[in-house]
Amino acid sequence: MNKKRIELILKNGTIYTMAREGETVSSIGVDHGVIIFVGTDKESDSYDAERTIDLNGLTVVPGLGDGHMHLYAYCQNQTTVQLEDARSIEELKMAIQNKAKTTEKGTWVKGTGFDHTKFPEDRLPTRDDLDQASVDHPIVVRRTCLHVMVANSLALEKAGVSKEMIRDYAGLIETDQNGAPTGIFREAATSVFDKIVPDPLTDRNERKRIMLSVFQDMVSKGITVIHTYAAKIWNYFEDIEVYRELDRQGELPLRVVVSLDEFFEHEKMSEVAHDKKWKVKYGSYKIFTDGSFGSRSAALSEEYDDDPGNFGILVKDRETLESEINEACQRGLQPAIHAIGDAALEIVLTAIENVVGKSEPELPFRIIHAQYVKKDHLERLKKLPVILDIQPIFLSTDLHWITDRLGPLRVKDSYVWKTLLDAGILMTGSSDCPVESYDPMLGIYAAVTRQDMSGKPTGGFFPKERLSVYDALCLFSKNIPFATGDAEAYGTIEPGKVADFVVLEKDLFKIPTDEIKDVKVAGTFLAGRQVYRKDGFFV
Repeated sequence: MNKKRIELILKNGTIYTMAREGETVSSIGVDHGVIIFVGTDKESDSYDAERTIDLNGLTVVPGLGDGHMHLYAYCQNQTTVQLEDARSIEELKMAIQNKAKTTEKGTWVKGTGFDHTKFPEDRLPTRDDLDQASVDHPIVVRRTCLHVMVANSLALEKAGVSKEMIRDYAGLIETDQNGAPTGIFREAATSVFDKIVPDPLTDRNERKRIMLSVFQDMVSKGITVIHTYAAKIWNYFEDIEVYRELDRQGELPLRVVVSLDEFFEHEKMSEVAHDKKWKVKYGSYKIFTDGSFGSRSAALSEEYDDDPGNFGILVKDRETLESEINEACQRGLQPAIHAIGDAALEIVLTAIENVVGKSEPELPFRIIHAQYVKKDHLERLKKLPVILDIQPIFLSTDLHWITDRLGPLRVKDSYVWKTLLDAGILMTGSSDCPVESYDPMLGIYAAVTRQDMSGKPTGGFFPKERLSVYDALCLFSKNIPFATGDAEAYGTIEPGKVADFVVLEKDLFKIPTDEIKDVKVAGTFLAGRQVYRKDGFFV
């Protein structure tokens, strides 16, 4: 009997289909980029494959994804002074000073990624701190959350910061007791500098070089799809044609969903929206409502426990938000709304409730972050067509200070992933990169352990909210395509779906949970094509 000729067989492995919890097979068959069978090694013998890979017992899971990130911002950050490792204001100043020493006077110096909650000073740097790094260079540094920027005196001068500007930004430009700017700018006020600081990514070749390097790192971590968001408030632009050009040139190793924060022409009737083998397409329409907990700008209904009188920042009122959501729906766009604090979530839920009464969207509303969900908000969420884009890795950082921000009572309603899951609310996993690392293993680890990367606190932060390994892995695989209406195309290892899958060196379901963060990828496949191979595997 003639065997059917196909392109690829993987066999002798532990392959988690993720279609159902605990379901495994030992072999997969792929042809023309699509999975044609899953089953036993014996069943695979009925096919004649152009290439057969003996997994030698390795583990396979569906391709991993990141449901919310800012790729342009991350690529731009690669051209700046990296401040993630700074552990004091002095270390931050030294890093900037070292860059200034090798930079021509008068040229901008930009730093990104600092987190002042890790400083013993527990405060943001100021213009005076940055002036100590250099008075001959305009300097700006952006906090890891992206919602705060600090400038030195020369940068303030270059930006033309005046009393009128301070008044126009209504509290977003911090001043001292004499009314002079401290150098700290929040939310929309940071655009003062984004408009004038040179952007290296405007150079087409430089942008491509950095993007391709980042993509290769992503697939080495098992990522086969990303949802990247523009943020024009910070001059982080996304151009879908950049990714389409890379695809046409055969240089795009993963799928890219591009979401914008301005209205665009919806593609729902085009072929790209219905072709399960798509590589690049439009996603959501992004809307901001508040800031972040790290910068104390997430909007709360009660003041911050560690900053009396501060309720955070609502960047728009409910009426404006509702109008914007309604217009997006009328245009056929999927609203994706940033909401961290409970005051922000309140206006988001009210707006969605009112809009749903007028029109039913094709795709669920996306609520990004949802880090503080009170019980009454939970009940309302259960009744709405929503999907939450959460960032488990946030907790690995935030657990050290979130109780200070919210107090011992409110904090119990923060990062309540198991409660949300049990309520039947669908969630996708993401990193909000460059806020945190896009390595999915770190996100899965955080969701399962609710600990920081050193294993603290013992037992996890409010351990009743820990997720199982299966549910955490679903966040970063099975659940992501539901956000874009692609659940029939990918997300699980089943016949008829595109062959996006990842070979892991260790079995996530069989190792101690504290080892999950260290698991490495042996190989990554996109539509059956191997886009990453670790040295020593599959030779």
